[in-house]
Amino acid sequence: MTVAASQTTGRAAEILARPVALNGLTVPNRIVMAPMTRQFSPGGVPGDDVVSYYARRAAAGVGLIVTEGTYVGHPSAGISDRVPRFHGEDQLAGWTKVAEAVHAAGGRIMPQLWHVGMVREQGKPPFPEAPAVGPSGLRLDGTEGGKEMTRADIDDVVAAFAKAAADAERIGFDGVELHGAHGYLIDQFLWAGTNRRTDAYGGDPVARTRFAVEIVQAVRSAVSPGFPVVFRFSQWKADHYDARLAETPQELEAILAPLATAGVDAFHASTRRYWLPEFDGSDLNLAGWARKLTGRPAITVGSVGLDGEFGRAFLGEGAELRGIDDLLDRLERDEFDMVAVGRAVLQDPEWAAKVLAGRFDELTAYDAASLRSLS
Repeated sequence: MTVAASQTTGRAAEILARPVALNGLTVPNRIVMAPMTRQFSPGGVPGDDVVSYYARRAAAGVGLIVTEGTYVGHPSAGISDRVPRFHGEDQLAGWTKVAEAVHAAGGRIMPQLWHVGMVREQGKPPFPEAPAVGPSGLRLDGTEGGKEMTRADIDDVVAAFAKAAADAERIGFDGVELHGAHGYLIDQFLWAGTNRRTDAYGGDPVARTRFAVEIVQAVRSAVSPGFPVVFRFSQWKADHYDARLAETPQELEAILAPLATAGVDAFHASTRRYWLPEFDGSDLNLAGWARKLTGRPAITVGSVGLDGEFGRAFLGEGAELRGIDDLLDRLERDEFDMVAVGRAVLQDPEWAAKVLAGRFDELTAYDAASLRSLS
């Protein structure tokens, strides 16, 4: 081992192994397993394979697991009957086993609560009876294709998120993450491209946060004061990578500040490349800005641990790939508080243990071809 490699090994253990507090929860280290949809839960019920999938990564040292997106109990929330739901007796019984197994392995876990909104096609199986709903009945490409939500619809969805959060605490989870990113329902209200409303839920950036704020407030009221509520957000949307919620720090603050006031304990800032600066004139990434503007802990994510052929293919020809030293530098100067790892920890369940121990030469590179066989 070279001197440089030895120094990186020591830094990784020192910086990533530090505990961090999210409201009343202490997470043992700075590594988060990012939410990744897999569609391995027929009927929306997480089975024994899902239990072992999460427990294995908790046992390998992931500090906090954020589950794949789980549908809240609203008729229009989902798009696939193989994506787990966070409502229903059988579904919650399955999730109880997941939480118990993760805790037995020494980990912490939060479900990601999800409503897809207008990403869902109206009448598409397996939920043909429920229309797609959104703030203005607009798809991400601006075309019409569903129902503009009434106040009653809004109240129903808010209540569904609150019920799911209360159930999460009741069955033993350590917190919840609200999926407000990637062009799904909450994000459809936040983004001017899909929110054309002229009532109190549309207009300027602050008005567009009202739906998300009401969800956060309802969730906060449904759980105990120390129960962490994390909010995931992004600039980009599914298949619309150039979309932006905010062009300036001031616009971003107008969106995030009301959410922090409403009770968000941490922000999970989703980017495709964590090392890119978010706004001109500063090296801060999106998570860094979230932390600076709100004072809340922030989780960064975006191509952490990707290298080799897949990394170049995913990010584009000629794209710069970043090793762990840059990540450690940013954590050390408190640009953000935690780092979420997706594909790398999906491919290699021992990723966290290897990185924390400095066994970088043992890491398994991500291979998309083998994805379906991973567990």
